[in-house]
Amino acid sequence: MRKVLLSIAFLSTMAMLQLNAGEQFAMSDADRAMYKEMLENNPADIYVEEGGEILEEQLGGEEALQKFLGVSEKELPKYIAGFPRYVKKLGNVVGIDQVLQAMEVEQGKEKTKLKSGKMFSMLAYVKSLANDEVPNIDLSEPHEKESYELGKKTFMTARGGRGLSCNSCHSADIVGQVLRTQPLPDLGEVASGATWPAYRMTKSSLRTPQRRFQGCMKNALLK
Repeated sequence: MRKVLLSIAFLSTMAMLQLNAGEQFAMSDADRAMYKEMLENNPADIYVEEGGEILEEQLGGEEALQKFLGVSEKELPKYIAGFPRYVKKLGNVVGIDQVLQAMEVEQGKEKTKLKSGKMFSMLAYVKSLANDEVPNIDLSEPHEKESYELGKKTFMTARGGRGLSCNSCHSADIVGQVLRTQPLPDLGEVASGATWPAYRMTKSSLRTPQRRFQGCMKNALLK
């Protein structure tokens, strides 16, 4: 079974949980108990296995994915590690989930919703194929560079009554400080984003980085 990688931030949180067991956490007692088993038994593995079965049964598996992307079996893991990326046949910078939707359309199937459990499972499986690869976003590619600059602007933009930006909690100046009992990770560290999609204990489900961004931005807009 392929496994979703655990991040250093998660390991740090484990230590914090053990040291501060009496404090109030943003999760249920059941989820806190599950945390203690995470090093050996990551709940996300269930989604990965399920996603592999769905991809094989409904879209033709890895072979169909390779054909759609125009890469070989050997090239596929490194290619996946380059997402989000510009896919010429789609004419845009897209995520893996959008590629899966395009495959469905090409095969005459109904598109799976991006926020559905089925899509999260397929995404987790495909992403797991690149577990041994380092993320390789190609900023020399004009479309990807443009998307990168838009993302950077969004990351730095203050919003809401409290004037919070992504950078407010994730600047290099405050790495390691604790927010809601969780040490803030270094997003500038190599492969820091490679652990997504990830199982979030506070939500008791697998989540994509897109959902994480949306949740943070929604909270930032609160008065």
